[in-house]
Amino acid sequence: MIRGRVRLRPAGSTGRTVRLDGAAAGRGRVSRPLGLAALGLAALVGAGCSGDADEGPPPAVALRTVDSFDGIADEAERSKALFVEAGRVIQHPRCLNCHPSDAHPRQGAQLAMHEPPVVRGGDGHGTAPVACETCHQEENVDFAALPGNPAWHLAPSEMGWIGKSLGEICTRIKDTSFNGGMNLDALHEHMANDPLVGWGWNPGEGRDPAPGTQASFGRLIEAWIDTGAYCPDGDAGARMVQASAASSDCAGCHEDASVTD
Repeated sequence: MIRGRVRLRPAGSTGRTVRLDGAAAGRGRVSRPLGLAALGLAALVGAGCSGDADEGPPPAVALRTVDSFDGIADEAERSKALFVEAGRVIQHPRCLNCHPSDAHPRQGAQLAMHEPPVVRGGDGHGTAPVACETCHQEENVDFAALPGNPAWHLAPSEMGWIGKSLGEICTRIKDTSFNGGMNLDALHEHMANDPLVGWGWNPGEGRDPAPGTQASFGRLIEAWIDTGAYCPDGDAGARMVQASAASSDCAGCHEDASVTD
């Protein structure tokens, strides 16, 4: 039997807290005030803010290790290839869903429009009455298929990636006029250690995690920077990502057993 307690309350409300006990609560802890209770908890959990979990169990997909690119003698080409491998994370639905080029987040493996309909808002946290924290808690709430993180929000519009080639994304993420003023060291820190980025590898039950681990992704970004931070060219980058993903069936033979993530 699943045990637990969930406390639900409309955002900004000082009224009575709604509780779900025992099996009704299921897995996960809801600690942040949850809005729209007046519309009915069943409608909120069953039809809204669901996160649209992917179907099937998450596959174990590795990223190539940095040293597997040592055979590329030209440093600029090696740098591009490293970013293409990192692009398997950057262009994964776990990242793209929160990096829309328009004002609307996506959900699920097919980048479906978010349900209920929401918009980015001025600070990336949505707008009343359905700001992000109305539904998204500080951690995943699996019984309601709700993804969560303390910093849950959309990337700024300047960092919209959906519909852009990997080369275009690369150019933007290292441009301080687009990336919030981050230099390359700060960009690496963000990619390798930011907990919200790390959610991509801990997305909750039923969702495919991003390939590899945040640590292996961070090493690819670091090596890309160390080799000059070159960007793949347009459609060529997209083709390279597809080829890299296709070769992931053998990714395990590239893993460095001496490296612990």
